[in-house]
Amino acid sequence: MNIRNYINQKDYKHLSSWINNERIHALWCANRIPYPITEENLNHLLLTFQKASGQCAYTVTDESDIPIGFFIYIVDVAEKTGFLKFIMLNNEIRGRGYGTQMLALALNYAFEKTGVLSVSLNVFDINYGAKKCYQKLGFIENSILKDAFSFQDEKWARCHMTVTKTAYLKRGDV
Repeated sequence: MNIRNYINQKDYKHLSSWINNERIHALWCANRIPYPITEENLNHLLLTFQKASGQCAYTVTDESDIPIGFFIYIVDVAEKTGFLKFIMLNNEIRGRGYGTQMLALALNYAFEKTGVLSVSLNVFDINYGAKKCYQKLGFIENSILKDAFSFQDEKWARCHMTVTKTAYLKRGDV
């Protein structure tokens, strides 16, 4: 697996095919962009994030440079912290350890290349597979905001999770 900058012309068609229903869309972006996503609204969001705070979009590819995952990462240089969001893995390869490998690659990048001491993320409490993946990598739950998001007739809690560089390095190989 490799990480590279998101390239709209190469990656959008893959990312949009993974977000193939409203529930997955809501879990992915908390409806920060309308469903279904379009190139225009995704590019607008990515540009807004980049201009506002330097957030960068990344694509994770397999050895053939085929996109298999996506995430946005931001660094707070002053605080030496990183934040991951909009994490998505190709639906067809879920449940086989690729998500854990992808996040490990992202964490290695965060700790080694950007020099942060911790990385955080938010995940909805009903996204059990994602939470399990994050916990496997050493993320711990810092807080839960109940009823943070409404999807149809459901209320989802938002969990804030963090992993420190020390905890990540101590966990051993995943």
